[in-house]
Amino acid sequence: METAGASLYEVVAALDSELRTFDVPDYGGAVNGLQVANRGRVHRIATAVDASKASIDMAAATGADLLIVHHGLFWSGAQPLVGVRYAKYRTLFERDIAVYASHLPLDLHATLGNNARLAHALALTPDAGFARYKTIDIGVAGTANESTADLVARVSHYAAGYGGTVRTSVPVDGRTTKRWAICTGGGASSETLQEARAKGIDTLIVGEGPHHTTVEAIEHDLCVVYAGHYATETLGVQAVGAWLMDRFNLPWSFLHLPTGS
Repeated sequence: METAGASLYEVVAALDSELRTFDVPDYGGAVNGLQVANRGRVHRIATAVDASKASIDMAAATGADLLIVHHGLFWSGAQPLVGVRYAKYRTLFERDIAVYASHLPLDLHATLGNNARLAHALALTPDAGFARYKTIDIGVAGTANESTADLVARVSHYAAGYGGTVRTSVPVDGRTTKRWAICTGGGASSETLQEARAKGIDTLIVGEGPHHTTVEAIEHDLCVVYAGHYATETLGVQAVGAWLMDRFNLPWSFLHLPTGS
């Protein structure tokens, strides 16, 4: 039986407030917040990492009328609505599906965020921020005293559950993790590696990064754990789905569409 649902704009207002959508700086292509409207009601929510054609088609198949994603529709800037892009928007309009995107606001949220949720999944307790961008810390950091091999084993177990694999910049046998940091997604960069060195981080858990970050990490004896962009950014949208169910009594589902990266 279909629920009475909720106003799309009440749901959006709640998300904007909780995630501080318009207060958190982000990259230009993110376009955080409501990206596509529907006719004004929400009865079922789907969440996904990416606003891909596959996720839009799957959202339609589940009967969702709101799709919440981490990576939205506009990363490539203004583009002609032809081919796959046309097909995506046609499905959204024909099936009356709204799209809400949250990139850095979701990454850094203290309880719903990708970084906080990944730390919790790995049994790590943050005590500081990490990955400074403008006025914000995107990631988290904390203290430990455990075998790096044991920590990497937990990361590998987690990543495998989302279709991912793990590699490290240096061998982990015999290493001890005393200070760790997490920055999900494309979290390895010259800037985050420099920050890690400045803050005494010995183990940096990320989704991915360019080749030069591995070279740089080896040179500075930093263990970077590459756990997959997709795998490290699945938890935030799921947390948002559960949060909206509690607040609005709206059923939700997570659309698992691993990318292999």
